Amino acid sequence: MTAELELSTWLPPEQTLPDAVASGRKDARGADWRGQSLGTLDLSGASLCRVDLSGCDLSHCNLDGVDLRLARYDSTTNWPEGFDVRSSGAVGPGAKLNGAFLNGADLRAMDLRGASLMGTYLSGADLSGTLLDDVRLVGADLRHAVLRAARCRGARFGSCQLDYADFRGADLTNAGLESVESIKGADFSLCIGLGEQLGVLLARPYLELDCWNPMTRKNTRESLESLS
Repeated sequence: MTAELELSTWLPPEQTLPDAVASGRKDARGADWRGQSLGTLDLSGASLCRVDLSGCDLSHCNLDGVDLRLARYDSTTNWPEGFDVRSSGAVGPGAKLNGAFLNGADLRAMDLRGASLMGTYLSGADLSGTLLDDVRLVGADLRHAVLRAARCRGARFGSCQLDYADFRGADLTNAGLESVESIKGADFSLCIGLGEQLGVLLARPYLELDCWNPMTRKNTRESLESLS
């Protein structure tokens, strides 16, 4: 017989603190643990989906069987020696997220430099201010994605779907946009670094260039020509 839920002591997973995990609670989905030193905490089998681990010290934690899907980490997060965070499903610098479903994800101001996002589903995701230098986005779905002021130096967008993507103010220096699948309705206003690629993009079919973006209230051709 299933035990009754004791509402007087129940907390939603996102309010779970590391101490509660040490006491046996294994569900901390969506919690904010930024900057914490977790000592020798036993996190084996814990559900840490979407937990923010930026700046955390987990170097002495037991991470056997831990679920880190969509957990956040940054360059200051410390992991146990030999732990392969890049293939864990967590999101951060160098993460291997090829083909992952990140539709509508809030990835604002994250450091994703060197990550692999080939074929990743990012439709409607918010990547405003995100560091995407040298990220491989080949074949990714970025329709309706927001990349305002994102830094995309050297990012590879080959075969990407960029319909209605919002690139306003993004840094696209040395980014590979020549072979994108579509830029229909995308807004490139205030972008920097397009260089010779500006002419390549302006040579795209008129059905893409003259498509109105209802969110930014501008068509793609107008946004590109404003950079000349």
